[in-house]
Amino acid sequence: MTNQVTGFTRIYKAAGYSLKGLSAAWKNEAAFRQEVIVVIPAILLAFYLDVSSIERILMVGVMILVLVVELLNSAVEAAIDRIGPEIHPLSGRAKDMGSAAVLITILFAILTWTIILVPHWR
Repeated sequence: MTNQVTGFTRIYKAAGYSLKGLSAAWKNEAAFRQEVIVVIPAILLAFYLDVSSIERILMVGVMILVLVVELLNSAVEAAIDRIGPEIHPLSGRAKDMGSAAVLITILFAILTWTIILVPHWR
């Protein structure tokens, strides 16, 4: 019984940390807020459109992926900013790579939606 309580406590605490992270991202990251404002209507639209279940999963999944990558990028930026304010080539490279990851994910989302929706418009 003790292991079950410990496991539940760990899951409960982990969920609390996750919610704290989402709250921090919403409060401190304009890009995250902007992406959420695009992602929520897009997900609702995916459920409204006449697409297959697999297409809907892909459409929703790629939008969630944009948010996940943005959260990871924000975490990298926060960790680097915590290290210090001085400019260092490695810090700049890490931030640029995180930004590139977000861009690639957004382009992937656009491509995914385009590939799925174009045949429905014909």
